[in-house]
Parts: sequence; C-alpha cells; structure tokens
Amino acid sequence: MLHRLTRWFSVLVVLGGTAGLVWYLTRPEPVSAVLNPVEYGRVDATVANTRAGTVKACRRSNLAPATGGQVAELPVREGDRVKTGQVLMIIWNDDLSAGVTLAESKAIEAKSRAEEGCLRAEVAEREAKRQVRLRKQKLVSEENVDRAVTDAKASGAACRAARAAAQVSVVQIAVARAELERTILHAPFAGVIAEVNGELGEFITPSPPGIATLPAVDLIDDSCLYVSAPIDEVDAASIRTGMQAAVTLDAFADRRFSGRLRRVAPYVQDWERQARTVEVEVDLDDTEDTRDLLVGYSADVEIILDTRESVLRIPTEAVMEGYRVLLFEASTGTLVERKFEAGLSNWQHTEVLSGLQEGDRVVVSIDREGVEAGALATPEPYEGEGASP
Repeated sequence: MLHRLTRWFSVLVVLGGTAGLVWYLTRPEPVSAVLNPVEYGRVDATVANTRAGTVKACRRSNLAPATGGQVAELPVREGDRVKTGQVLMIIWNDDLSAGVTLAESKAIEAKSRAEEGCLRAEVAEREAKRQVRLRKQKLVSEENVDRAVTDAKASGAACRAARAAAQVSVVQIAVARAELERTILHAPFAGVIAEVNGELGEFITPSPPGIATLPAVDLIDDSCLYVSAPIDEVDAASIRTGMQAAVTLDAFADRRFSGRLRRVAPYVQDWERQARTVEVEVDLDDTEDTRDLLVGYSADVEIILDTRESVLRIPTEAVMEGYRVLLFEASTGTLVERKFEAGLSNWQHTEVLSGLQEGDRVVVSIDREGVEAGALATPEPYEGEGASP
C-alpha cells in the first residue's frame, strides 16, 4: 500500500513538473509598457490651430524703387542690418541729377532777376513820388507825372512777376529732386535684409498695378514678432483678444513661448472645403526669449480658455476612447483596464475627476503591439511632455 502511494505521488510530481515546464515554455512574453503615475498638477482647457501657424514680423516690406532702370548702386546684402532711412539701392539717375543741378541754377538766375527787377521798381517808385511833389509846385507837367507813376506801377508788377518766377524755380527744384528720389530706395524702418532680387547693372522694373513681382529688397523688422494661425470656426466663438496663449515651434521642440491673443479675424476663411477657419494673431510676451526666432518658422498655438491648479491629471496620450486607461498592477505584473471621469483636457494633460487615484500608474504607450488588458508588462519610465518631475 505504501509502495502504491509513493508511486502515485511520484507520478503527480512528474506531471506537475511537466505542467510547470510547459507553462513556463509557453507563457506569454511580457510587453514593455511606458508608465506614468497619476499626479496632482495644473490642467488648462485650450483650443489649438487646425493647421500650422507662422511666425511673422510686425513690420515687413517688399520694397522696390518707384521707377525702373539699371541698378547703379547696391550697398546692402542679404542678412545686413540697416537703419531707418539708409540707402538700399540706387537706379542710374545721372540725367535726373543733372536736372536738379539745372533747376538749382535756374532758381539762382530767377532770384537774381527778381532782385534786379525789384530794385528798378524801387527806383521807379521814388521817381514817381518826386514827380508828384514837383507837380504840386507846378514845376513839371501833368504828362511827366503820369508817365512816372505808370512806370512805377509797371516796375512793381515786374518785380512781383520776377519774384513769382523765382518761387516757381524753387518748386521746380523740388520737382526735380522728387524725380531723383524715385530712383533711390531707402529703408522705411530699421531691420534686417531678408532678400535682394537684383545685381549691379541689372534692370529693375516696378510691379504693374495688380501684378505681384519679386521685390527688389525684402526688409524685415525682427524686433517685434507674432504668430498667425488658423482656428476652427467652431472654437472661434469661445476666444477673445487678451486671452493667454502658449506657442510651440518645431524648431524649438523643448521650449514653450508665452503670449497673448491680440487679434481675432472678423470673418471666416473658406479657402479649403470642409475647413472653415478664423485667423488669429498671438503676440509673444518676452522679446529677449524670442530673439532667436526666425520669421517664417512654423508654429502651433494653444489659446487657454480655463485653468485649474492642483488637480489629479494624467498624460492625454494615455487616454483611450471612452475615457479608459490601462493600469499596471504591480502585484500581478499585468495590465488592467479602468474607466474614469474626465474634466478639463488639452493635448498634454487630462484632468481626472474620479475613477483613478494618486499614485496609480497608467500606460502611456497604448499603441504598442501587445499592450492590452490582461497582458504581462515590464514597466518603462515615461519621459514625455506630461512626465512627472
């Protein structure tokens, strides 16, 4: 009897060992799951742009001389910083320069003639007065008096005409200088030269009305920058100028720039079907913080509608459809599904109203193959935007 029990015990041990070996060999491999704990922190309710926005300069001018011609001087290059009024380009203008000199010479001549004529008028005036006195003494005839008075009046008129001609000459100088100025391109404000379309000796032609052509000089005032971005028409009703905003750029993925909404376009753009948007503009707060930015960078804008401090939150990328998450149970090493009630949310964080508690570890890498409820998991720390410090 004892021998039989021993034999059955041995059989059970062998079967158990075999079963354990089979389970061990066929058990599922644990999946690597990125985890982040449920924590307290700030959550903002935001609206964001539907397509990439753009960093723009508060002032940017596509400049060209007012008249066409051959480039005679080009004292600036792309990347140069210029001051207000600095000469950027000069079109050949020797003929117009000569015209200014000629007008100035004519003005001098006209002024001299006016002085001569007015001196003659003074002499004629004095002679007329003398003839009048002599007539009172009956020393000259009435005819002599009439002739002297008439000569005085004619000389006075000639003086006034000469002075008017001198004034016309001054105006002609201004006209000649204005014509000359049309060939000289000045910087309307201080900034940086973004582009120069022209070389010495080439001919520049101004844009015909209604037809856009390349500017001779593209000037940017990069001391003041803002971001322009399209917001979906559905979100436009909830935003107002003055609201706080956050700006992110692909070129500076690790930085967030603060700003304020300065403009909401008073109309809806419908350039693309099924994509009606409202253009918004965000002023960047810190000019020192933005001095490394370049005009034309792509940017994303988040306009903050509401803020809640010190609330339970999780990374938004951990949230599955229906406000569900996968939790990691340390005791079993498995993933379990949990539904929760959400509050405010943005692309970075989602507020937890109920269903989760501080310290729970949620799975962030929900798109990885094998990451599902019931799976064995190997924890991996989260290093994304919403990671715990």
